[in-house]
Parts: sequence; C-alpha cells; structure tokens
Amino acid sequence: MKPGETVFVVDDDDAVRESLRALLEAAAFLVDDFGSAAAFLDAYKPPRPGCLVADIRMPDMDGLGLQEELVRRHIELPVIVITGHGDVPLAVRAMKAGAIDFIEKPFDDRLLLDSVERALESGRKLKGHTDFSQAAKDRVAGLTRRERQVLERIVAGQPNKVIAHELDISRRTVEVHRANLMEKMQARSLSDLVRMALEAGVSSADET
Repeated sequence: MKPGETVFVVDDDDAVRESLRALLEAAAFLVDDFGSAAAFLDAYKPPRPGCLVADIRMPDMDGLGLQEELVRRHIELPVIVITGHGDVPLAVRAMKAGAIDFIEKPFDDRLLLDSVERALESGRKLKGHTDFSQAAKDRVAGLTRRERQVLERIVAGQPNKVIAHELDISRRTVEVHRANLMEKMQARSLSDLVRMALEAGVSSADET
C-alpha cells in the first residue's frame, strides 16, 4: 500500500464494518468506513486514491447503485463488492459494469486482502493513465490553431508535402510547426506525439 491510499468500506452492518476494519488495519491498510452509500458519497473528495469495498445489498442505495453513481460522477475508484451466496448474479452484473472483484460472505481473510491489493494496483495504473490523459489534453490546449491543424494531419499520416499543400503553406513552415509540436507536446518521437494526440481526443484531418 502506498502513502495516501485508503480502503473505503461501505456496509450497513456495523459488525461487518468493524470486522473488515480490524482485518484491513491488521494488514497495515488505511481504512475509512461508512454505514451507507450516501454517507460515503457525501464524504469522498476525489481524486483521493484507494479502492472501495461495498456490500451489494444495502437500503436506499445498494452496491450496484453506488457503483453506477461513481461512474456518473466520473469517480475512477476500483470497486470490490461483498455478496451473500444468493447475490452472485448481482455481483456478476457489478463486474460486468466495471467492478474489480466480488467476495462472498463469509469471506476468507486472505482472499479479501489479495483482492484489495489487486484493486489498489488497478487504481494506481488507472491514475497513471488519467494523469497522462490530462497532461496530453493540457498540452493540446496550448497549441495554436495552425499547430492543431498540422497535428491533425500528422495523426492522419500525411507527409509534410501533403500537409503543406492542404494548408497552403511551405514545407519549411510545416517542418517548423512539427518541431514546435514536438516541443510543446514534450514528445520524444513521432509515435509519442501521435499517441498523446489520440489520448487527448485529437481527430485526424480525414475525420474532421
């Protein structure tokens, strides 16, 4: 577990919450627990890293509803659902909707701890991707209109000669714009530039 990561436990059963907190804290996890989905949503401030362990069946808003609300709010937090034996179909639905795992009651301690570790690792990868995506968008936002036009044509695979013809500028000017793009986008190679452009949602000139 890395500094700042928290395992958020959401369950309306006090005994289950206390048991989960004791187990997780004994394994050196930082834990924050809530008696309802609403209480968690009120308290959680993104982008606080970690993972969510939620009971599939709770009054008012259940684990599935909570997961759907996270998606609606664009909160990218890995979810593990806790389920009773008869709730496995619900848990499968949750996994199809993006949950990392489901744990059946009564749960095996080691199984739960391993699942939490996987969820936290998934969150780290997700955060890395989110950070990269945001950086790419920020860099694209800093381009001039002409640089954006050149970038769109680079993404389309057009050579400098074709870009110059389409934009009615010289090949030398295209080369200058490409050099500026590499610097502004902090790209180390052409493939790096294209990858960031696609991540930022830049469409090729053929698609615009």
